[in-house]
Amino acid sequence: MGVAAKIAPSMLSSDFANLASEAQRMLDCGADWLHMDIMDGYNLNSCLLQKPFILNYCKLVILFVLSLLLKLSWMVLLFENVVVILFLHFVPNLTIGAPVIESLRKHTKAYLDCHLMVTNPLDYVEPLGKAGASGFTFHVEVSRDNWGELVQRIKSKGMRPGVSLKPGTPIEEVYPLLARVMLSNRNMGIVVMYKAYVVHNLQVEGENPVEMVLVMTVEPGFGGQKFMPETMDKVRALRKKYPSLDIEVDGGLGPSTIDMAASAGANCIVAGSSVFGAPDSAQVISLLRKSVEEVQKNN
Repeated sequence: MGVAAKIAPSMLSSDFANLASEAQRMLDCGADWLHMDIMDGYNLNSCLLQKPFILNYCKLVILFVLSLLLKLSWMVLLFENVVVILFLHFVPNLTIGAPVIESLRKHTKAYLDCHLMVTNPLDYVEPLGKAGASGFTFHVEVSRDNWGELVQRIKSKGMRPGVSLKPGTPIEEVYPLLARVMLSNRNMGIVVMYKAYVVHNLQVEGENPVEMVLVMTVEPGFGGQKFMPETMDKVRALRKKYPSLDIEVDGGLGPSTIDMAASAGANCIVAGSSVFGAPDSAQVISLLRKSVEEVQKNN
């Protein structure tokens, strides 16, 4: 395959009170990357409905228009005379941001593999670039209209761009973000350029391609979820089309599920609970790496 095994412990499962020492412990145990989950959470607002009611309804209309302009999802709950406005971001949980990445960077030179589970990833490019993030993986579900600009800005800040997709998102949605490929017809002596399909395993760089695809094997937002084996069809499809692509999997990975992911073609393994919760984290990291390398050796 020509892609190296990369084991990335998910720092979401670490002891946040000792993040720097936890990061070093993972590196000492053999980790290649440190996976950093950045989530935007919910934003809750409430207001009291008072007379005249028409003014309050006008406020709701204004909020609705603003949410459309800012591409925010929202929900209004009415309890008697109290309106609760819940702005729905990409995931309900709220984790770390650029300040934590910047603080951690002072204590390590490790590759910080940042996974952005946020509604507006463009807002995070400059702060994370300044903070010292190494990789910037955004979700295709929130970037369908501006991924070209997003990838270009990520690269301009010295970060490696990646794209992720949720379990319910068709794999075809990430193909336009990957490298252009070349189809060569030797008999006719012509060369035709196609985007998103690999033929004869010959790839050439396209317009702002991402360099990694992260296939979520659980619903994003929380750690400790059960691995979804049906997502492996996406990994297999990607590996068949893109033999030299870094394919990352995240969610429920551990000794009991790594063989499924590795045999499907994943080479970048994110593992949280199975690594941090193990009596011997180094042994688990070694096992994950060995599974990926055995598949590559056999292929």
